[in-house]
Amino acid sequence: MYPIFRDRSGTNETIFKRISDCIERSLNGKAPDTTTREMRAIQKYMQWLGKEVPKKTKPPGAGLKELPYLDRAADTTKGRLVYIEKCQRCHGVNGEGVRNPNGPSFYLYPPLWGENSYNTGAGLFRLSRFAGYVKANMPFDIKSDTVLSVEEAWDIAAFVNSQKRPQKKFVQDWPDISKKPVDHPFGPYTDGFTEVQHKYGPFDPIKKRREELKKKDNTVASNK
Repeated sequence: MYPIFRDRSGTNETIFKRISDCIERSLNGKAPDTTTREMRAIQKYMQWLGKEVPKKTKPPGAGLKELPYLDRAADTTKGRLVYIEKCQRCHGVNGEGVRNPNGPSFYLYPPLWGENSYNTGAGLFRLSRFAGYVKANMPFDIKSDTVLSVEEAWDIAAFVNSQKRPQKKFVQDWPDISKKPVDHPFGPYTDGFTEVQHKYGPFDPIKKRREELKKKDNTVASNK
């Protein structure tokens, strides 16, 4: 799929840029230089995984499940209760995860908040990304996407992302702020809604307002 244009950076990104973003955001680390053995090894491994996928074709199962929006804001209190019932046994009472006894730097189950979790620049810090992932994949040891309801997935996402984690903003993100996703939790925005609503919802009013603005802009452009 790469190189590919991405609205977040406003540029055509190489696969090395994408890998670096994952390391710096989701792993809250420092990406190695693109010339290093490690970075080249990751690139070659990904090429090997996709060797039978036609160029510019998205393979089945790639990406995250898109969930319908709730007609309310996602609820951190409800999410906490669902977390205790369905997530805590693997990810810990305090979201600390479970370390692998074979090495202190590895996890059997990753931390969901705290100093070793993903930072605020990660894709998972958007509720739709977190909710879509857990709905389709969690709990990990139960192979079913019916364990969590859509509402539970959104509420868990709200609870987890309301917890403390490394703070990191990438000021170069979204050079065209009108392209920001409705659940991007950091302003400024062009639609007039608050950061709180952009983080927790409800998202349908934001989506509707943006459609109205786009329609208005198209009308103005066509009349020029």
